[in-house]
Amino acid sequence: MSGSTAAAGTPAAQGTPASPGAPGAPLRVVYLDHCALLSGGEIALLRTLEALPDVERTVWLAEDGPLVEPLRAAGARVEVVPMAAAARTVARTEASRVPLAGAFAAARYTLALAARLRREAPDVVHTNSLKSALYGSLAGRLAGVPVVWHARDRVAADYMPARTAAVVRVLARVLPRAVVANSRATLDALALPAGARAAVVPDPYRPRRAPRERAGEGPLVFTMVGRLAPWKGQDVFLRAFAAALGGTGHRARVVGSAMFGEDGYAAGLHRLVEELGIAGQVELTGFSGDVEAVLAASDVLVHASTVPEPFGQVVVEGLAAGLPVVAADAGGPAEVVTDGEDGLLTPPGDVAALAGALRRLAGDAPLRERLGAAGARTAQRYRPEVVAPRFTELYRGLLSERRGARAAHRAG
Repeated sequence: MSGSTAAAGTPAAQGTPASPGAPGAPLRVVYLDHCALLSGGEIALLRTLEALPDVERTVWLAEDGPLVEPLRAAGARVEVVPMAAAARTVARTEASRVPLAGAFAAARYTLALAARLRREAPDVVHTNSLKSALYGSLAGRLAGVPVVWHARDRVAADYMPARTAAVVRVLARVLPRAVVANSRATLDALALPAGARAAVVPDPYRPRRAPRERAGEGPLVFTMVGRLAPWKGQDVFLRAFAAALGGTGHRARVVGSAMFGEDGYAAGLHRLVEELGIAGQVELTGFSGDVEAVLAASDVLVHASTVPEPFGQVVVEGLAAGLPVVAADAGGPAEVVTDGEDGLLTPPGDVAALAGALRRLAGDAPLRERLGAAGARTAQRYRPEVVAPRFTELYRGLLSERRGARAAHRAG
């Protein structure tokens, strides 16, 4: 499982590959991602690869970072194939007006990637992020390798500029051989034509510890976990907590850090806590590498995104931990949680509704216990052994289609 680092924009050859699609050979899949941070999509990739031990997994990352070693520990062959920062760091809000230097760097990288794919000849290319979907789909097309575009972002005007969303929808129709989305909301936002090869496959998750029993009485810890960003709604949570439980013995915990130039928002949360007069009840912990430990020390998980979340991994994590979960009633979380059965749903951005849900849970121990137990059962749907066969079925379908096309070509 050795990794290598190629020259910037020029992936190096890696020996002579096995014949693609050889009968009896394991599936050979190359996974692409522009990012090596431990953010949502990258953690989802890690969990996906952990669920696919029978696939020969190779990951090409466009940067080095903390994701590399966990991927290798999961059994993947990982290589850093550096992309120039001018292309890699373009935000999705700027994707429709990429600077010339960034466009040139992306084109050069795509051509080099295509050459490498031709040499290695994997069965499938699986792109894990929106940026890697764009350059990876083009590279796969040039190399004649089928591409699975893994949609993890809602392609909608509330999530990215309308012009960018329109371009991405067009490209999703013509570049990949198949699209897999982490939720129905994500897939619907792409507006693919009828008959397109597409599937909804949620991110797999296997907890490392069993849900712990929680005391029915006493002060509770209400926890929110995730990147600190305006659309994630940490400010909504703090306002709702102050309105519902300010001045009580209950506590709020915000776990996460700013990642993509959102430090101003993070600083604003500290000021907001002071303004709301709840500084003695709130802990802003920063990033944690052990979310399960955080959840084990919590009594309620809160999800408060103000725009529809594509999937919401932390919601599944909270359910698996046996926590009562309050989530925004939109996007992926609304597909995971059934209101009143295994969690509570509130309208996105509605401080008063969220405050009411927090107040209700704080005062009703039997409700917390019932929701937590039902949530743990719901989380069973996301176990790797349930989810992983959907990926391998998709890969094998593409491989069979490729073999059929080659046979037809030879016969012609």
